[in-house]
Amino acid sequence: MSILLIRHGETAANVARIMQRPDVPLSARGVRQAAQLAERLLALGFAHVLCSDLLRARMTAAPLAARGHAIEETPLLQERNFGDLRGTPYAELTEDPFAPGFVPPGGESVEVFHRRAAEAFALIVERRRALSGALVVVTHGLVCGALLANHARAGALPDGFANAGLTVIDPDPPFEVRLLNSTDHLVPDADDAAGGAPV
Repeated sequence: MSILLIRHGETAANVARIMQRPDVPLSARGVRQAAQLAERLLALGFAHVLCSDLLRARMTAAPLAARGHAIEETPLLQERNFGDLRGTPYAELTEDPFAPGFVPPGGESVEVFHRRAAEAFALIVERRRALSGALVVVTHGLVCGALLANHARAGALPDGFANAGLTVIDPDPPFEVRLLNSTDHLVPDADDAAGGAPV
């Protein structure tokens, strides 16, 4: 009956530390992660999938769709919009894009992003209450952080969320976090790379 919160699988831009564009696909490793994640989710059981409509999230949910599960997409679960900075390597940024007062040109301020994340959480709770089983939510690193920091009881949060990481949240207030950023389902491979850009 839980909320199963997922960050999308790895992309080449994560590894290269580039602010991601909306249409960035999963890397080959990200596709493998999505398949491994799907096996864990299918073993846990769930009733519905709510997904960001950005390509890397949709590709992460694709193995679930291939097993017959409908995927409901929503722009509310998109990563924070960094506007004109998207496509820029982190090393070339002249300002900290995550600074509280920074508004990226053509993008979302922190306040606007958090308001959208609050709308997303309201949708998540509404969908979960209408189900007889768990709800899978496929989204992005900064969204995971915003949802947990502002709407759940999580304790200390990680500096970043792992690609294809799983967080399990109780379905009712105070939305206690039962499992945080778990990657036990992922099998390391030869090109395993730690970290990666958050967006």
